[in-house]
Amino acid sequence: MSGLFDLSGRLAVVTGARRGIGRAMAEALAAAGADVVGVSAQLGPDDEVGKTIQGLGRTFEARAVDFADRGAVCALGAELAERAPDILVNNAGTIERAPAIEHPLEWWDRVLEVDLSSQFVLTQLVAGPMLERGRGKIIFTASLLSFQGGINVPGYAAAKSGIAGLTRALANEWAGRGVNVNAIAPGYIATDNTQALREDPVRSSSILERIPAGRWGNGDDLAGAAVFLSSAASDYVSGTILPVDGGWLGR
Repeated sequence: MSGLFDLSGRLAVVTGARRGIGRAMAEALAAAGADVVGVSAQLGPDDEVGKTIQGLGRTFEARAVDFADRGAVCALGAELAERAPDILVNNAGTIERAPAIEHPLEWWDRVLEVDLSSQFVLTQLVAGPMLERGRGKIIFTASLLSFQGGINVPGYAAAKSGIAGLTRALANEWAGRGVNVNAIAPGYIATDNTQALREDPVRSSSILERIPAGRWGNGDDLAGAAVFLSSAASDYVSGTILPVDGGWLGR
C-alpha cells in the first residue's frame, strides 16, 4: 500500500514554492521521493525550501518568475515542457483587499493574471508532454472562495472560482488521456496572505469560531493532500476540488 504514495523518480514543479503552502507542498513531495523545480517571484538556490529538499536527498532547482509577466510565464512553460515533469503544482498566487466599490482596476487585472490566467498558460505548455506519454498529475491551489464569495477580495474570489472551473474543464478533456487534474482548496491557513485577517481581532475571532477543528491551519496540513493527488493513489480521481479546511465548509 505504501508504494501507492511513492514518488521516487518523479520530477515535480511547484510554483509559489518559496514559503507558506507552496513550500510545504514542495517539501512533502520531496519527502515522498520527488525531485523538485521550485518557482516563485523571488527564489534562489539558497532559500530554505531548497536546503530542506536537498537535505532529504532530492534535487532542487530554483526559478525566479513574476507570474504577472505573461512573457516570463510562457518562457518558463517552454523550458519546463522540455523537461517533461511528472507533476505540476500551480500554487503561485496573490491577493489584494479593498471593498468592491473602490477596488482599483489595476489590482483586479494583476490578481486575475497571477491567480488564473498565468495558471492556464503554464499548464497548457507543461501538459503537452504529459498528454503525449499518457501520464501526469496537475494540481491547482483553489480556495474556500472557490465555493464562497469572501469579503473585500473580489478579484481573488473571481480568480479562485475560475480555478475551480478550469480544474473541471481540463479534467474533462484530459482524464481519458492519463492526466489527472485536481485542486486543493485550503481553508484559513496561517500564511502571509491571511496576516491581515489574523491581526483583525473581530475577523480572526469570527473565523476561528466557525472552524470545527478549533484552529487555523498551517502549511503542513496540505502536505498529505498534495502527495495523494500527485501519486498513483489518486489515479481514478479527476476534476475534484478537495477542501482542506478543518471542517469549515461542513459547518
